[in-house]
Amino acid sequence: MKDIAIVTGATSGVGREFVRQLDAGAGGPLDEIWVVARSTDRLERIVANSTVPTRAFALDLCDPASFDALSAALAQEGEDLCVQWLVNSAGFGKFGDLASISRASNADMVRLNCLAVLEMCYLALPYMASGSRIINMASVAAFIPQPYLSVYSATKRFVLDFTRGLDAELREVGIHATAVCPKFMDTGFLDNPGNEEVAGAMLSVGFEDVSRCVSRALRAALFGSNLCITSFDMRVAYVATKVLPYEACIALERSAMRDSLAGAVAANA
Repeated sequence: MKDIAIVTGATSGVGREFVRQLDAGAGGPLDEIWVVARSTDRLERIVANSTVPTRAFALDLCDPASFDALSAALAQEGEDLCVQWLVNSAGFGKFGDLASISRASNADMVRLNCLAVLEMCYLALPYMASGSRIINMASVAAFIPQPYLSVYSATKRFVLDFTRGLDAELREVGIHATAVCPKFMDTGFLDNPGNEEVAGAMLSVGFEDVSRCVSRALRAALFGSNLCITSFDMRVAYVATKVLPYEACIALERSAMRDSLAGAVAANA
């Protein structure tokens, strides 16, 4: 039996760190790691630098044909394959009001952040067994609807709710799904954020350390948790969103954004 991990968004940021830690044995012994991303060059560098045999798939998960290719690769392995880990870390977001973000970008956000997660779970589940784990990267943006990040936060709410529901379905067969909700991280996600002023204000909550986030996510998944909020302050924020009315949460958030924008203006004056 060949035990494998599949990681999407594998060439940068969180996905790359998942590959690194899984390659180092953080998730248990693996016979192979399958890495999925768009960049052939970056995938080749991961293959060259990995200790565990690594198989690269240069695919755009916004394209439905990508799932056919992965399905065929899994079917070719047949019953000799066990997917021990599925890590859905591919995703992107744009800051700004809805009208300022292109229709194509918003549609691709939904395809990649939501539909690709669903498709990958469908593909992997028939090859999973008791002890297998699914990690789906959500976000603290999933806790409440976010003005100026409305589509992204809605996609991450889907990931959060879908993952926790899926975990409840799979518990009886010993498979667990974990939704990971970190703060923003200094990764490729922020290379093209859309409205940089709004992005800067929202990022005032601070950044998460990528290595620590991934380490905590893997531990939570091994423990069987359906939710992993990787920083203490965001755990407090999560509780607050359960207690305070939505309008109060938004008022507090907007106040923090105004303070951040005012600070930025003063610093540049």
